[in-house]
Order: sequence, then C-alpha cells, then structure tokens
Amino acid sequence: MKIGRFSFKGETFFGAVKEEKVLKIENPFSQIELVGKEYQLKELKILPPVLPSKIIAVGLNYKDHARELGMKIPDEPIIFFKPPTAVIGHEQDIFLPPESKEVHYEGELAVVIGKTLYRPRSFKEVESAILGYTCFNDVTARDLQRKDGQWTRSKSFNTFAPLGPFIVKDLDPTDLKIQTRINGKIVQNSSTKELIFKPIELVYFISHIMTLLPGDVIATGTPPGVGPLNSGDTVEVEIEGIGVLKNYVQALM
Repeated sequence: MKIGRFSFKGETFFGAVKEEKVLKIENPFSQIELVGKEYQLKELKILPPVLPSKIIAVGLNYKDHARELGMKIPDEPIIFFKPPTAVIGHEQDIFLPPESKEVHYEGELAVVIGKTLYRPRSFKEVESAILGYTCFNDVTARDLQRKDGQWTRSKSFNTFAPLGPFIVKDLDPTDLKIQTRINGKIVQNSSTKELIFKPIELVYFISHIMTLLPGDVIATGTPPGVGPLNSGDTVEVEIEGIGVLKNYVQALM
C-alpha cells in the first residue's frame, strides 16, 4: 500500500494511492480505514507524506560510498539531525542559500516510524513500529560542512529535506535499486544491498538513544556519486518499489 498526504481545496488529508486514484483514509498511524471519498491523483497537491518531530540521518552507510571515499567502514552508525523545518514535498523547490557556494544532493532511502518506540527488546518489535519507506534527499551545503567541522548548519537550511512522494508499507528494503538524476542524467546508481547498517538495525540503534515518535523519519545514508546542485536543475531520487521524488532547484533571493 502507498500512503500519501494531500491538499484539495484547502483541506489536508491522508490517502491510499491506487494507480491514479486516491482514497481518503483516517490516521495512518492506527489501523488504516478507508473513509469512502475518492479523488483523482492529478487533482490533488502532493504534500510531504509526514510532518516528523525529528529527522535522524546517517552518514557513511553504503559500502560502495566508503570505497569511493577510501574510508574505513564504521563500527557503529554515524547519526545527525535535520530539523523538521527543512522538510518539503514532491515537486517543491529546493532553495540554494547565499551562505553556501557548494550545495550537494544525496539521494537516500528513508524509514518512517509508525508508533512510539524506545529501547525495543527485539528486531520484531522494531519491525512492528515501522510504518513504511519513502524517498529522501539529504541536501547539504558541503562547503559549510567542511568549514564548520560538524554538520548542523550545512544540513539544516529550509528546503534541505525533500521527502516523498509516498510511503510504501510492507516493502522489503534489503535490495532496492536507488538512483539520483540531475536533469535526467544518472549521477547516483546503487542498491540498498550496499547498506552497511540495514534499516531495522538503524531503527534499533537509534531507538536505544531517543524515543521515536509516529511520523519520525530516519534517512539511511547515501550511495556514491554525490555532487552539486545548481539553480535551474531538476533533481530526482528514484527507489525501486517506491517511486520518484522530484524537486526543482533555484537560488534563494
């Protein structure tokens, strides 16, 4: 099942996506119930599928990316935060801030949490807390990341967390093709089988540090091939079984 969040004539709601139709649903974080109203997807504005209380992202989590950088495989996940104010949805604009001259794309698989989780005792408990998976772009001001020596500023500008278009439930995330394209050209091309720490391991690790709440997002890291975004670009992150997250890039005036 694909779950989205939509706007229609001033009303915001969740919906189950079936081909080109959307069936309105109640709270996706409880038992999903269709409420009967049906829309055409083309008549709706696609919003970020969730509004997370926090976004936890993971650095250096693809084996092929570590090889590309000549870096040692980490013993534990390297995690950092992105603020919820950075979230945008499908076909919204990424704004390049004047403080940076080198903003990069980072296409990623994201885990969406479906229920409150803290210090689970098993992976089975973790699995039951995962709502599903979606596409993510960990937009990063690379020059500021190098300058600061830590990552908060470089990862936190408004629009630096594109998310969507939909959440897919009951998806096996262990071997999914993942691509990023700039203006139609493939710039990242890998598979989630290259992940060092699998999604379930990341959720287990992070939830032993902090409470994860319904709607929280864990971005699982990016494959090799990161590079610059320029004003006028169209960037697409496509993940097998999920779809395409498309965003447009422009300079912030």
